[in-house]
Amino acid sequence: MSPFELDRRLANDTRPVMSLALCDVLLMNDARFPWLVLVPRQAGLVEICDLPPEAQAALWQEVNLAAQALRSLSPFDKLNLGALGNIVRQLHVHVVGRREGDAAWPGPVWGSGRAEPYGEDALASVIEKLRAALAR
Repeated sequence: MSPFELDRRLANDTRPVMSLALCDVLLMNDARFPWLVLVPRQAGLVEICDLPPEAQAALWQEVNLAAQALRSLSPFDKLNLGALGNIVRQLHVHVVGRREGDAAWPGPVWGSGRAEPYGEDALASVIEKLRAALAR
């Protein structure tokens, strides 16, 4: 089996935050939305059901931790979760905090307008706060 390698599209669109027991946590580089992407560090995964049951449980625990970390940074009205994989086949789970009236509300964030990348200082600050929240 080949070693784990992050899909280049995910690598281009996100910034690394930290590694949890199962997943790498990535910040979508779009300041319009509080948006994390969790990627299990196992090669060849496409669907959640490709994970063994204990890893599926760990994935959902890490998704919950990511959601709590996002909420601690930026309160939101609704949590959107998605493991679409229609464009990027590598298994990854989006964890997105949504606010009524945000740039894509009430539609999905995927493909909505142009991403607004974080500035350097804002990016560093958000990642630092996320790391602290995820390490609890």
